[in-house]
Amino acid sequence: QVQLVESGGGLVQAGDSLTLTCAVSGSTEGIIASGWYRQAPGKQRELVGRMQSNGRTHYPDFAKGRFTVSRDNANNTMYLQMNSLKPEDTAIYSCNINIRWKDYWGQGTRVTVSS
Repeated sequence: QVQLVESGGGLVQAGDSLTLTCAVSGSTEGIIASGWYRQAPGKQRELVGRMQSNGRTHYPDFAKGRFTVSRDNANNTMYLQMNSLKPEDTAIYSCNINIRWKDYWGQGTRVTVSS
């Protein structure tokens, strides 16, 4: 059974940096991709950053240059480094891993950016 647990969310000010961590337990054999998503109040969930099994990354425009996804395979941990945070980055951030085309999700961690 694969389980994901996020941590590192909180209240920060605009311009601050924050790193989210996702601890993955269980076998990740057959991983296709991993990444982070977010959902702001009243909005649909959106991709923040994604890393394929070959290490290639993909970011939507709002995240390019500010957000970085990474993965420590030895420790089964995923990271989301967020810089230059803006109030519009306020959301619940969730990590995701796709193993053999099945998605697994964490419970999410709340990030609030004050102006």
